[in-house]
Amino acid sequence: MKVSIFGLGYVGAVTLACLSRSGISVVGVDVSKEKVDTVASGFSPIIEEGLAELLLAGVQSGRITATTSALEAVRRTDVSFISVGTPSRADGSLDLTYVYRVCADIGDAIKAKGSKHIVVLRSTALPGTTAECARILDRHAGPGLAEVAFNPEFLREGQAIKDFDSPAFTIIGTSSSPAENALRMIYCQLTAPVVVVREQEAEMIKYAANAWHATKVVFGNEVGRLAQALSVDGKAVMDMIVRDTKLNISPTYLRPGFSYGGSCLPKDVRALNAIALSHGVPVPLLNALASSNAAHIDHAIQAVLKTHKRRVGLIGLAFKAGTDDLRESPSVELAERLIGKGCRLRILDPAVSQAKLVGANKRAIEEHLPHLDELLCDEAGLLAHAEVVVITHNHKLYAALLDRLSPDVEIINLAECMAEIPRKGRAYAGAA
Repeated sequence: MKVSIFGLGYVGAVTLACLSRSGISVVGVDVSKEKVDTVASGFSPIIEEGLAELLLAGVQSGRITATTSALEAVRRTDVSFISVGTPSRADGSLDLTYVYRVCADIGDAIKAKGSKHIVVLRSTALPGTTAECARILDRHAGPGLAEVAFNPEFLREGQAIKDFDSPAFTIIGTSSSPAENALRMIYCQLTAPVVVVREQEAEMIKYAANAWHATKVVFGNEVGRLAQALSVDGKAVMDMIVRDTKLNISPTYLRPGFSYGGSCLPKDVRALNAIALSHGVPVPLLNALASSNAAHIDHAIQAVLKTHKRRVGLIGLAFKAGTDDLRESPSVELAERLIGKGCRLRILDPAVSQAKLVGANKRAIEEHLPHLDELLCDEAGLLAHAEVVVITHNHKLYAALLDRLSPDVEIINLAECMAEIPRKGRAYAGAA
């Protein structure tokens, strides 16, 4: 089985590397020559633990190649995965331009190839998208030449390789036996159960999962804020809630912490709200997610301003630790608004380097923090600058740094996992 992967972002690059490690010949495809050249040289286009080593091994073994040509990729492979972006439009609905454009390109390539080809959509998309992809492929390739499936990914940035290797299940949305059999073969080394459903059900499973994750984040933060106002330990409350794995399902996101962000949860919640509105379906909880999430950022800003200190050290700029993804990061909004309030900010995030940012990631930061290089600092710079330190990242490595802060430096902890840091009499507060 030979596979081509269209889109070399987080999902595409991780899938490329992991399939190569399984012994599959993989062709990476992207419109960005910079990304293609990076992958072809054995380097990672993103920050993700363990990915660089896998990509280098795949290139050295000859199992990974990369190209900007859809025709070359389709001709050399049996299966094409589509992992391009599905960003939000201004009204919150999905912009599927890239998905449909890639489908047209693949369809043209299949027609030139002159034989059947399997096309698997991995990009997160609402029910009905795979069916539209099938219609586009039929128009461009000719009826019956493309076998189509939807195969959602459940990869968390920062531990995507582990998630690829140990998923809860593998979802295959298709009515095509050739597509189902191909995906079973591709994932045969995984021990997770394979569940085959209709395409639109597979599409909705991904959205339901992301909406649930977003709901858990907001719920945990609301409980934390209310508990704080009532002089109750919100962490102790939620620790008991998550012990109930029988009814509460999973403790993964159910903790007081910082706002959700990144490339998935914000846009997917917007998309669900937009499609519900278009169908006249009231979804008050989903409508409330974004405003509650924004309220948590407001709460964090007020916590900083109440210190009456203006030299602020921010630990963590990406939307989570272990990644350089700045798209819709709540930390970016926090930084931008604190600067607007007159705070003098320095930011510590070893994974983020403005010189290495590309594409949507680069555009995200240029719009909100155009002078990022002037704000980024190392540990020594943060220690010398800060009167108050704001922690947004869930990373135990920062505990030693915080321990070296002067006793009069206040700490505002927005990351639940850091709650056990010794306080040593210093001013210390959580945002929830």
